[in-house]
Amino acid sequence: MDISIIILNYKSLGLVKNCLKAVKDLDLPYKYEIIVVDNNSQDNSVNYFREHYFDIKLIESSKNLGFSGGNNLGIKKAQGRYILILNPDILILSEAVSKMYKFMEENPHAGIAGPKLLNPDGSLQYSCSRFPDWRLPFYRRTFLGKTRQGREWTSHYLMKDWDHQTDKKVDSLYGACLMVRQKAIDQAGLLDERYFMYLEDLDWCRRFWQKNWEVWYLARASVIHYHQRESAVGTGLKGLWKKSGRIHLVSWLRYYFKWRGKK
Repeated sequence: MDISIIILNYKSLGLVKNCLKAVKDLDLPYKYEIIVVDNNSQDNSVNYFREHYFDIKLIESSKNLGFSGGNNLGIKKAQGRYILILNPDILILSEAVSKMYKFMEENPHAGIAGPKLLNPDGSLQYSCSRFPDWRLPFYRRTFLGKTRQGREWTSHYLMKDWDHQTDKKVDSLYGACLMVRQKAIDQAGLLDERYFMYLEDLDWCRRFWQKNWEVWYLARASVIHYHQRESAVGTGLKGLWKKSGRIHLVSWLRYYFKWRGKK
């Protein structure tokens, strides 16, 4: 098996249907499987998948395990040499999967590769970053991000000093669309399920680098991402106390205390 495509569903049946159609329309020249993990949506999703999609592996979780736990269920069942983690709000563009696959085949030290993420209007989404310091939740969730120091810190964190038009080794990639080498997962481990949502991708990339697996941003491959980062939306310090903000802050504290003092 060449590629295992994992799509995590949580009350997003319409998006998953569109995502599945886009993948099948690619007519990929590889031996691949599609694994859909339902994260206890408690709606009609599971029944719909069972009735309409006979060519996918369907995994039904008994509870919502978050991004890490849900995707880990898929990874454990995957047979491919490469795992393609694909959020349902991703629209795969022509040849993006093939370009990622070819890159991984030609670069045996690459553990993770992620494509260029574009907004629906074609503008760039900043989807790779440098490893952050303790200021991350304050500059990304509060009014402090609008200060001069906050703007400078965020620009550096999101690598805005680079045009994102060339392939590049990076510290970290956002987890919306990632091609991951199964052999590297065997060494670096699965996603850390202590992160329910947010920063699990940052933690994962850091563990790949720790095991000497490279992380690559691939400008050559583009996908459309329809998601708006709710975790970055907030006004004043109240942004930290919205539900998404609280989850983000908890994830950050777990990340910070796990990695402080480590290279």
